[in-house]
Amino acid sequence: MKCRLKKIPHLSGNKASFYSVIIDQCQDTLFELFIKEHAELHMNELTNILLRIKTMGQKVGIIDDFLKIHEGRYGDGVCALYDVPNSKLRVYCIRYGSQIIIIGGGGIKTKQTRALQDSPKLTKENYLMRAISRAITINIIDKNISYSDDGLEFEGELEFTIKK
Repeated sequence: MKCRLKKIPHLSGNKASFYSVIIDQCQDTLFELFIKEHAELHMNELTNILLRIKTMGQKVGIIDDFLKIHEGRYGDGVCALYDVPNSKLRVYCIRYGSQIIIIGGGGIKTKQTRALQDSPKLTKENYLMRAISRAITINIIDKNISYSDDGLEFEGELEFTIKK
């Protein structure tokens, strides 16, 4: 599966940058697909998530209070972003330090969903972000991807292949 990182300029700022991923020949990023999927039924939560992202990008940087960390394997940086702790809508991300987040897809976590494995949709989205994280880590180690001098951007080969 081919992936390409795409910066989201209107959400990024001088405190943090946000990217999403385009898979194969799709025209939309994973985050754009997430927004389209949930816009009709969950507009309030989406609006709050977008406000949190903009706040991090332009005012405060990436802070743990907006994220549920350790949503993947140890060290992969996969976390969940949501609007308030009891909200149902969550989007999975990969955090790189305090200045870069890659936003993927997500879904609804109901009260009956105790763990992401209880929801096929959340499991699929989470495991995709884990695979993307592994591929980016390999590319950083191989020096195909690096950080800009100010730490706010990825540089280098932002297209890569993942194995699912």
